[in-house]
Amino acid sequence: MRKPDLRSMSEEELIFAVKEMGEPQFRSKQIFDWLHNKNVKSFDEMTNLSKKLREKLNENYKISNIEIVEKRVSQKDGTAKYLFSLEDDRLIEAVLMKYSYGNAVCVSTQVGCRMGCSFCASTIDGVERNLSAGEMLSEVYEIQNDIGERVSSIVLMGSGEPLDNYENVIKFIRLINDEKGLGIGQRHITLSTCGIIDKMQMLMEENLQITLAVSLHAPNDEIRNEIMPVSRKYDFDSLMLACKEYSDKTKRRITFEYAMIKGVNDSSECAGQLARRLRNMLCHVNLIPVNDVEERNFYKSSEQTILNFAEILNSKGIETTIRRKLGSDINAACGQLRKGYRASRR
Repeated sequence: MRKPDLRSMSEEELIFAVKEMGEPQFRSKQIFDWLHNKNVKSFDEMTNLSKKLREKLNENYKISNIEIVEKRVSQKDGTAKYLFSLEDDRLIEAVLMKYSYGNAVCVSTQVGCRMGCSFCASTIDGVERNLSAGEMLSEVYEIQNDIGERVSSIVLMGSGEPLDNYENVIKFIRLINDEKGLGIGQRHITLSTCGIIDKMQMLMEENLQITLAVSLHAPNDEIRNEIMPVSRKYDFDSLMLACKEYSDKTKRRITFEYAMIKGVNDSSECAGQLARRLRNMLCHVNLIPVNDVEERNFYKSSEQTILNFAEILNSKGIETTIRRKLGSDINAACGQLRKGYRASRR
């Protein structure tokens, strides 16, 4: 029988676990502090707990730990790409991005991904398993330990579809937002989804103040069906309706992610059609110079094409920005480092 992971537990679950062992409730606060502030990797390090309690914890529970396998730092912008090994030897990635306002970490939520988006390297080998809340937290904690600086914002936009791992992701958000832990404000957390509508509807009932980013990447079903298999289940009209409902309910602006793929979705006609579809919606469009994925013969649009696309959207009243390309010299795109490492090992 697999031991429950203490790092994945909410404070309420920790209180229950401590009471089950016949210990006073205040022990749960001590354990929470060790796990989420001091980031210990074993129960022996919890020195203000009795030896007997540490032994009981070790018998009944575990602490999820991950290890840095490889780290690459961009010489251009200081972006750092981490390759982590999990306890079952599977590999995941996370990215540290340095901005003037602080450090942001892009975390993975699954080992691989099953969404099948044709421009993304992380989905090529499918999904292997979900990550626990504790494993996602460990991505952040390990990076914080490595750089010796605080992380101030989180992006759930690494490998995996966050809403495909709904329960663990919600638990992760609540734990990393907890003021007794890192206390990262919900408005500094962005969750990216390719548009799983039923889970988006669940998310809007969670009363969270996070930013929802929807990976759109096309202005219509015809193109979206070609590059994003999820669109065959959740069509464009239904997705737009769900996004409108989400922004109306939460009063939070939605970010639409749009990867610019040469000759696929980057024409002026696509820009005009997208502007019409997003009219009267509380939203913002983020154009992404897509990373080349040679296995799929997809390449990024030219700089001028991207600028023209942005100009058309902005002229139609759709607030649009172009994402600054970070870590281009270290394979910082989702799945690239993991895929390259596995290929070299083979």
